[in-house]
Amino acid sequence: MDFNVKRLAADAGTFLSRAVQFTEEKLGQAEKTELDAHLENLLVRAENTKQWTERIMKQTEVLLQPNPNVRLEEFLYEKLEKKVPTRMNNHELLGQSMIESGNEFGPGTAYGNALIKCGETEKQIGGAEREFIQSAAINFLTPFRNFLEGDFKTILKERKLLQVKRLDLDAAKTRLKKARMADARAVAEQELRMTQSEFDRQAEITRLLLEGVSSTHAHHLRCLNDFVEAQTTYYAQCYQYMVDLQKQLGSFPSSFTNNNQSSVSGGASISVPTIPVSASLPSVSAGRGSSAASGGFSELRISNGSRKARVLYDYDAASSSELSLLADEVITVSSVPGMDSDWLMGERGNQKGKVPITYLELLN
Repeated sequence: MDFNVKRLAADAGTFLSRAVQFTEEKLGQAEKTELDAHLENLLVRAENTKQWTERIMKQTEVLLQPNPNVRLEEFLYEKLEKKVPTRMNNHELLGQSMIESGNEFGPGTAYGNALIKCGETEKQIGGAEREFIQSAAINFLTPFRNFLEGDFKTILKERKLLQVKRLDLDAAKTRLKKARMADARAVAEQELRMTQSEFDRQAEITRLLLEGVSSTHAHHLRCLNDFVEAQTTYYAQCYQYMVDLQKQLGSFPSSFTNNNQSSVSGGASISVPTIPVSASLPSVSAGRGSSAASGGFSELRISNGSRKARVLYDYDAASSSELSLLADEVITVSSVPGMDSDWLMGERGNQKGKVPITYLELLN
């Protein structure tokens, strides 16, 4: 019990010392150790990454589920670790109503048959929308959420610890300045060396974590590519379904099709686009292995040769082992055995360093 009381008293004294140091810094009455410019820039970049990741996530969730009540319900089910009940989306509900009304009017009539065909197409679009939402949630929203709830929380924890170590260091500097007796100065100098060592160590830990944000950007870029691919597949499916439906409706008797055309001045009619879907849109059944990373980059790794590549975006090197890039410049890239699959070795004149493949486009 005596040991616990002493420990509690020591912790209370340390906390009081930090509080006094923090207050005096705010009042301009005490010296404050400033972080180096590189570390400050990394902190700003990490904070910006966090804020924009949250904003993109929020807007994506609104896009995937516009109904705020349904979003709230899904959030509660997720927190309770329960499965969200399956419900029909708007396209499926419309399709169901069309099919039921078509059966009521009679499948043998032109109108009833058309309603049934439209309803079946709406259900197909609803199924495609469900697949798109599921793909976007897994390949786009989940990695963003993992960064916010995992990596960034670790960064926050270490950043707060760095602030504590800085307060201890500055408090030790203040005590050394106030020490008059030789014994007191010796104790203060030893304490200063210890706090300086702890501060330097924590600054290095924080710096390494913050430099990892560059890898997060590269990973999120791959997730963005997956999201765009899922959207492209979804819209290609919807386009194909509607083109097929237009062709089916165009085969109905003229007495039926003219009902829609009579309200159009000049007798103009809606024509089916003549551009083949396969010529301008990706195949619905195409897999995700069609990205550049699984094509030219894979061949480059296998051949162990070098290729010219154009830089797509600016990239700031996060460490001395990486190479900074400028958009639209052309560099030489090659594969190094044992290197992570998301990186290549880049060369620009006498400069050499790792570069992320998501920022590159291989040239022929």
